[in-house]
Amino acid sequence: MTSKFTPGDLQQIASLGIPVDSVYNQLKNFHDGFPHIKLSAPATPDNGGILQLSDDDIARYIDKYATLGADKIILKFVPASGAATRMFKDLYAFSSTYFGVAYNFGKEFPSVKEFLENIRSFAFFNDLKACMKDSSLDIEDYLQRGDYTTVINCLLKEQYLGYGLLPKGLLKFHRYGSSSRTPVEEHIVEGIEYACGHDRRVNILFTVSPEHRALFRKKVNEVRANYEHAFGVKLRVSYSEQKHSTDTIAVDEYNEPIRDEEGRLVFRPGGHGALIENLNDCHADIVFIKNIDNVVPDWLKHTTVVYKKALAGMLLDLQEKTLQHVRTLKTGATKEQIGEIMQFAHNELHIDIPEQMPANLTDQRKLLFNLLNRPMRICGMVKNQGEPGGGPFFVEDSKGRKSLQIVETAQVNLKNPEQQAIFSNSTHFNPVDLVCTLKDYRGRRFDLRRFVDPSTGFISKKSKGAVTVKSQELPGLWNGAMANWITLFVEVPLATFNPVKTVNDLLRKEHQEV
Repeated sequence: MTSKFTPGDLQQIASLGIPVDSVYNQLKNFHDGFPHIKLSAPATPDNGGILQLSDDDIARYIDKYATLGADKIILKFVPASGAATRMFKDLYAFSSTYFGVAYNFGKEFPSVKEFLENIRSFAFFNDLKACMKDSSLDIEDYLQRGDYTTVINCLLKEQYLGYGLLPKGLLKFHRYGSSSRTPVEEHIVEGIEYACGHDRRVNILFTVSPEHRALFRKKVNEVRANYEHAFGVKLRVSYSEQKHSTDTIAVDEYNEPIRDEEGRLVFRPGGHGALIENLNDCHADIVFIKNIDNVVPDWLKHTTVVYKKALAGMLLDLQEKTLQHVRTLKTGATKEQIGEIMQFAHNELHIDIPEQMPANLTDQRKLLFNLLNRPMRICGMVKNQGEPGGGPFFVEDSKGRKSLQIVETAQVNLKNPEQQAIFSNSTHFNPVDLVCTLKDYRGRRFDLRRFVDPSTGFISKKSKGAVTVKSQELPGLWNGAMANWITLFVEVPLATFNPVKTVNDLLRKEHQEV
């Protein structure tokens, strides 16, 4: 690494709020790479890594949520900065190559054929039809004549419906008779069902891209009164953007910083792991985290609501017990009490207690205090149906200590046969279904940045013309950014996981009107 920054570079870095030492660390990471996670075993119901709740457990924890959560500040935290572009990848590819009815697009673009054959089933169809009519275009005529490119362009392009440029959260997903809902609205209704405080206030935070903030605000302002009146609640919706201080520097294949046409350093957003800063700014007692595209119509919401409440009740129950133990340790736990606390930490929180505890009672209290005085989360896990992405594992750190972690594929050395076998034997998938507590035994917010594992980032490569551009993603929000949290996994039904990654996912029965 030979890079040295000019005074202009240092001024640019300071203007972003990034410590210059952090940028040098990023350059070092490009040079040295990130270490792989060491998997110890997949977390499964059989080995106790994933808990399964009985009907009695669910009922008991829902009651716990009702009682322990009555005076809590509750927040629904929705990462929503994703653009819809990738949803329409195949449509873009088709419209750039299809120029006539003689083209066998059904063979070359089967997903586009499926889209066009079912176009009237999408919640946005009437809007597309009206948009084309405003331009003196009859959608039925164009479909009949096989002029599919015009139809798709009218859906995607800015001068028409503009769906290719909108954030995913503002597309119409679900139809309800003559009306329809976007994911933003579905999250509002979900929040009313399980994240409503005793004062009938519903707090929802959407993390958005700067260019989309006004669109989100406009949509919520349009529908707010209807939902407040229908459900008898008061909505408190806020918006948050990734901070520029979490951006990371881009480099070339030789790990030297890339510059733009004006000679300025190029920085890129640090990925969803940057949202730990946004979460750190939240003042809530309980936070539900769920992605923007994982929503269902009302007729399927019941299972989601039941399990959200159960996970929250379980979390609050464990937090209450944990805080009691933390206060006991702080005021001076006896030898007998330390034994009880160790059993609780190991048996109920899956904390790996050192086999060789310090001999000194004061040191034992300090060790256990540090193990228990941490933010806590319960993560719902669904049975793996072949989805790409992260899953639940027991992970071993450099000191041989094991902990439960959500691990992404990029973090694992799949060339190592042992690690590959462990990874392949995982039975469950991370649907991003988290319930968190953020406050300590004094009721003060944890500094969540203290619980990030900075060694769990990863580097991606993209080609820009003849130039290879390398960028660095921060430790992901639900894996590396929460690596040092107290973590438990609970199995949740597959019905709670219905993400929309491509536009045709909206044709699945889970997203269609009954």
